[in-house]
Amino acid sequence: MYNASCGSRYSEIDEDLVVLGESFRLGEIQACRFLPNGLMNGNWRLDTAKGAFALKRIMDVPLPLARRNLAVLSELADVGVPVGRPMATFSGQTVAEVAGRGYCLIPWLEGGHQSGTELTLDQAGDLGVLLGQIHRSLNDERITTLLPPGAAPASAPVTIPAVAHSEADRFLALIAALESPTAFDAAAAEALIERKVLLDKFGSDRPSTEVALGPVGWTHGDVQHRNVLWRDGKIAGVIDWDRIRVRPFGEEVARTATVQFGGEDGFLDLERTVAFVAGYRSVVPIPVPALADAVERLWWKRMSDYWQLVFHYDRGDHSCDHLFLPAERFLAWWTERREVVQEAFAAMP
Repeated sequence: MYNASCGSRYSEIDEDLVVLGESFRLGEIQACRFLPNGLMNGNWRLDTAKGAFALKRIMDVPLPLARRNLAVLSELADVGVPVGRPMATFSGQTVAEVAGRGYCLIPWLEGGHQSGTELTLDQAGDLGVLLGQIHRSLNDERITTLLPPGAAPASAPVTIPAVAHSEADRFLALIAALESPTAFDAAAAEALIERKVLLDKFGSDRPSTEVALGPVGWTHGDVQHRNVLWRDGKIAGVIDWDRIRVRPFGEEVARTATVQFGGEDGFLDLERTVAFVAGYRSVVPIPVPALADAVERLWWKRMSDYWQLVFHYDRGDHSCDHLFLPAERFLAWWTERREVVQEAFAAMP
C-alpha cells in the first residue's frame, strides 16, 4: 500500500513506488521525501513499515554496471567499510526495473553532510584515512572478489589549448545567438572570455604526456562532501558508488581534496588539504611525485573542460548551473597559486 506523495521533478515516481513497494516487500510506505542534493540521479527517503530507506533512481550508469557495483558494496559491508548493504527484491535482484527505469534501495544511514571548512583538521585526516581504506579494500582480491586485479587504465587524453579555445568559442556563439539571455548566460560569457585568457597564458604548462604517474587501481570515483555522512564527529557512511572504476590513486586523492576543501568556496583550504593527504598516505604510501603529477593533471582538466556548460546548453539540464561560477573562481585562484597548492599535497604535518 502507498499513501504518500513524493512530489519532485520525477513525475512518474508516485506510480513507480507502488511496484517498488511490492518488489522490495516494504509493506506500507508511510512517507516519501525527495532529496534535492543528488546531482546525477533521483533520490528519495522512504519511511515504511520495515524502516527507513534511501531509494535511488539509477540514471548515471548502465543498469548492469549498477548491479555489479551494488554487489561490490555488499562485499565491502562484510569487511566493515561504512556503506549500506543493498536490499534485494523478492526475486533476488538489487536493481528493480519499472517501465525501463532502474531503482536500488539501501537502508537509511543516519548522518549529515559536512562541506570543506566544517571539518576539523582531525576529521580531514579521518577522511584521508577512509579514502585510503577504500582503495586498499577495493584492490584486495581477498575482500572484493567481483573486481579483477586493477590494470593500468587507458591513457587519459590531454586536451590541447586550441581545442579548449574552440569549445569556449562554441559556447560563446550559442550565448550570442540567444534571443533572451539570462543573468547566467551573461556571467557564463564573461567567464568564458576570462578562461580564454588563461588558456593563452598557461597553455604551455599542460601535462606533456598521457600517462599518469603512481599506483593505479579500483577507486570509488566521487568521494566528497555530498557522498560522505558524518554522525557525532565520525564518518558514518559513504554513498553513491556508481563510478567504481580503475584510475590512478593520485587522481582521486587530488579530486577529493579539491572538491571537499575548495571548488564551491572559490579557494582551496590548504591546511585541511595537508591533513587529508597525510591521513591518506598513512594508509596508502603514494609517492609525492605521483601526487604532484595528479594535481597538475587535474588543474589542466579544469582549465580545458566545461562540463557544467555541456549540461546547461547541450543537454538542457540546469541542475549544475550553481557549480559553474564558483568553479571558475576556484580555477583562477588555483592558477595563481599552483606552487602553493603543490606544497600542500607534498607536506606532512
